[in-house]
Amino acid sequence: MGIYSELKNKVVVITGAGRPKGLGEAMAKRLAEEGCKVIITDIGQAAGEHMPDSAIGTSSEMQTIVDDIKNAGGEACYFVCNVLHAEEVQAAVQFAVDTYGKLDIWVNNAGIGYLMKPILDMEVAEWDSVLNVNLRGTFLGIKFAAEQMVKQGVGGKIINIGSQASKSAFAHASAYTTSKHGMNGITRVAAQELGQYQINVNQICPNHITTGLGAWQNEHFSEVTGKGHEQYMKDMRDRIPMGRPGLQDDIAKACAFLCSDQAVYITGECMNVSGGEEYH
Repeated sequence: MGIYSELKNKVVVITGAGRPKGLGEAMAKRLAEEGCKVIITDIGQAAGEHMPDSAIGTSSEMQTIVDDIKNAGGEACYFVCNVLHAEEVQAAVQFAVDTYGKLDIWVNNAGIGYLMKPILDMEVAEWDSVLNVNLRGTFLGIKFAAEQMVKQGVGGKIINIGSQASKSAFAHASAYTTSKHGMNGITRVAAQELGQYQINVNQICPNHITTGLGAWQNEHFSEVTGKGHEQYMKDMRDRIPMGRPGLQDDIAKACAFLCSDQAVYITGECMNVSGGEEYH
């Protein structure tokens, strides 16, 4: 049951939302509970060496999420979109307008968080893949969503999904950390440029969340740090004041708040949702 009545019938597009147990799924389901008409997007099938089926949302997975939302009484559909391609992002915007008549909220959630290597081991093609999806994809989402919102003339909300790595550097995550730091910059510039149109642009910065990708990250960093999984997870809990890693629902709640009228005067904010682990 929703708590933000003003979100009823708002039209939202969430990129990179096709993975089971991912942040995109959690945000889609929460916004649907608030009465939003939700369009989830993902690339639908493998797209080369750096985007295998195991790391992207397939069409069948997107359909499952849509079915879950509909079975719970919400309204949703999906659209295949690779955020690297301007024409596909434009098409996703147009799909929202053609399907529901408008676009109110755009969530830039698509990203690569599984090419984690130190600088000396990072291949140039891997670096380019991370930066292109995480930053180019965010730029294209902001640009084309904002164009539609400006045309509509009634404002809108753009939410970028950053990371604790948007604020702090992490060894063995050179491209990812760089891309998430860059997201801070485009969030703040977009907020300055689009405020005159009553478009709020904000960013959510989670700490670690054990999604499917997060589980892989746990195993990967347990190995590269030499700690072992149990010790790695204990150390993580110990450094978080609230004593636990984040949950998908923590981010979904923050997203719903930033999309609501309660956040109408908040823009350009890169908001930590980290249990107190990140302070700036």
